[in-house]
Amino acid sequence: MSGYFSELISGAESLLAGLGVTLKTFLTRPVTVPYPRRVIPLSSQARGRVALVRENGAFRCIACGMCARGCPSRCIDVISEKVADRKGKILTSFKYDISKCSLCGLCVESCPAAAIRFIPERGRTGFSRADFMLDLVFLEDHQ
Repeated sequence: MSGYFSELISGAESLLAGLGVTLKTFLTRPVTVPYPRRVIPLSSQARGRVALVRENGAFRCIACGMCARGCPSRCIDVISEKVADRKGKILTSFKYDISKCSLCGLCVESCPAAAIRFIPERGRTGFSRADFMLDLVFLEDHQ
């Protein structure tokens, strides 16, 4: 019989301790932010999506494809063409699927020309997967 009362007292103590934590949390200010009305500035190290780097108006990308080979998610496709009068290749398309990207940064690290970087972008929405398939050459040229 004494075991019954000791368990009852122990249960009541844990219930009061839990209610104390709830009351303490209820009386403190919330730490969440009402997102659409107030926006917290992103850190400079935030990873939003990959963007191409321009240098003197032209893309720095040499179309080597190291970023596509280094990507574990296989979300990058570099398309280039060889021009007869120039040395090397010219970047014609840089397809990037945001829905597959894990934001690991291996593509940025493996680029020998430092031609891609992360930009702090937030709030990208869409209704289909096609909304998250970007051609960064086309996107950068039409902004």
